[in-house]
Amino acid sequence: MLDFLFNPKSVAIIGASDNPKKIGYALVKNLIDAGFTGSIYPINPRKKEILGLPVYPSIIEAPEVPELAVIAVPAVAVLEVLEECGKKGVKGVVVITAGFRETGEEGAILERKILETVKKYNLRMVGPNCLGVMNTKTGLNATFAPDFPPSGRASLFSQSGALGVALIDWAMENNFGFSKFVSLGNKADLNECDFLEYFGEDPDTDIILGYIEDITDGKRFIEVASRVARKKPVILIKAGSTKTGARAASSHTGALAGSETAFKEAVKKTGVIRVYSIKELFETAEAFKLNKFPKGNSLLIVTNAGGPGIIAADTADLLGLKVEPPDEAFINALIDKLPSAASLYNPVDVLGDATSERYALVLDEAIKHPKMDGICIIATAQATTDIENIAEVISRKNQESSRPIIACFVGGKRIKKGVEILKNKGVPCYSDPSVAIQAYSRLVEFSLLRSRPEEQPVEIQIPPENKERVRLILETLQNAGVKFLGEENSLEVLSLYGFSFPRRGLARTPEEAVKIAREIGYPVVLKIVCPQILHKTEVGGVKLNLNSDEEVYEGFLEMTSRIKRVMPQAFIKGVMVYEMVKEGKEVILGVSVDKTFGHLIMFGLGGIYVEVLKDVSFRIAPLTYREAQEMIKEVRGSRILDGVRGEAPYDKEAVVDALLRLSQLVKDFPIIKEIDINPFMVQHIGAKALDARIII
Repeated sequence: MLDFLFNPKSVAIIGASDNPKKIGYALVKNLIDAGFTGSIYPINPRKKEILGLPVYPSIIEAPEVPELAVIAVPAVAVLEVLEECGKKGVKGVVVITAGFRETGEEGAILERKILETVKKYNLRMVGPNCLGVMNTKTGLNATFAPDFPPSGRASLFSQSGALGVALIDWAMENNFGFSKFVSLGNKADLNECDFLEYFGEDPDTDIILGYIEDITDGKRFIEVASRVARKKPVILIKAGSTKTGARAASSHTGALAGSETAFKEAVKKTGVIRVYSIKELFETAEAFKLNKFPKGNSLLIVTNAGGPGIIAADTADLLGLKVEPPDEAFINALIDKLPSAASLYNPVDVLGDATSERYALVLDEAIKHPKMDGICIIATAQATTDIENIAEVISRKNQESSRPIIACFVGGKRIKKGVEILKNKGVPCYSDPSVAIQAYSRLVEFSLLRSRPEEQPVEIQIPPENKERVRLILETLQNAGVKFLGEENSLEVLSLYGFSFPRRGLARTPEEAVKIAREIGYPVVLKIVCPQILHKTEVGGVKLNLNSDEEVYEGFLEMTSRIKRVMPQAFIKGVMVYEMVKEGKEVILGVSVDKTFGHLIMFGLGGIYVEVLKDVSFRIAPLTYREAQEMIKEVRGSRILDGVRGEAPYDKEAVVDALLRLSQLVKDFPIIKEIDINPFMVQHIGAKALDARIII
């Protein structure tokens, strides 16, 4: 664990200064001002005293072994300082200093050297190029940030120090408390996974917030985040999702961002909550401060204005929340207590002249209602609205309720005091109904994640002799420097992993093609077999629905002569003659590799238009059964597999099985870089792959 970073008994500031304009001064002053009760050892060979504390010429001469050393010396001196920390027996270091990987190749070399020193002495390092660490409970402010936030139950890690300062400033303005904070910097040693894991076990942390630009270790991130996000909400902003943003991230901390698609799938796989702005980060975190979670996805909306109530109901519907009419008992309990013009059918409209007493009547019944999993209270400041009393009623009922209650006060100056009352008493309050409902939906997502049984990736049992044959094929090709598997090898590898293909045979002459076609039975398909051709249809390398010896003979000659003409350097091995599969719906299955998260499995509608329509879904391998099912559901056009206009349904289980077999194949053979099975023909019973290519 990393307690020595957040709960050290003593801290050394190496590079401490008595100059108020220097970072070394801010570090010492912040520790003193925050009320840190442990020992503070300023280190500077040219000073005797800083801010009333005795100064030591080096960490070696400190009177005890500091658990934590915060380093703010020039980049060229960091290596020597780390050596001294290692020899002294320090456990953790925070390297504030910039000038490493983010500055270019020379800085990257220096960063590698300091990492070697850290590992040599079994140190753990935050940074370099970072803001520092905080623990509000112990008064640890080992940063040069201008403010120290109020104490709370949320912990934050940020890859940007400046953004960390902005987040702290926002939190102070909005009375949002933190437990711990760490600025990751260049993440040369400790990274987001380490702090996710630590905050996941930290008894003083209920909510985990993060800003990241890249993921250091994708596989570990999935393992750690999957475990932590089931216990505590993990809310992340991930920047660098566009080409421009990724380039900016690279210049900021030397980060190399993985693909946006892969990160989206990592979020789905782990249950992490992704947000897209600082405002949304805190809006979402506000809802989780309630520490109450809905058991289902039903929501009661109470409002004194029709428009905001309609906006809330629309947003809820779009997010899959149920805004259903209350039961008869609820209506009967209120029908004689509210004005006849009031609406009781959800949203409950208590009318523009509603007082706090009217809100209290509805809330009393709502918190007893067995079918309402959560409540959203909307108030606008109209002429007779006693907004502060309404806030007091909501706060009181929130304490009585086991269900989450969120508020939305729409307006400006006239609602300000009511908002302050709610926030001071721990009730999340929003200014926009759609934002309030979005935040509430995150509570529902988290609650459903926690209640969902944990699933393990499916393990497809492949006969050992089949695995060995695949290993031999791939190893032989790799040793020969071959990256693109020919059609024969691709089909053999996939067949060994349980994929079915139409009957086929390789013909090297037109006579052989006719002979094979007769054995298979008409109609047949001809496909060119040439290692240099990846997309056969683009060069006229496919002929469909051939029904006679003459058509096959002429098709063979026409195809091969055309390829020789347009690609004279191509090596034509022959023509594959296939059984023509007519019945079925074309889909595509695929595999690609992300540099951060590894293999991605793809499903989509197949055929020649797949790259235009882009109606596809992805998941990170290895897949669970549920993930394979979800991949099919996510593709808009997949409803054609259910059968349309009187058709019998197609075999979606065969698609699930194929996706799981692809997942198993790339797990067993990580050397595989890409697989493309297009089209994969899904039939009423079973499915067949009609074409495939593999790249290693």
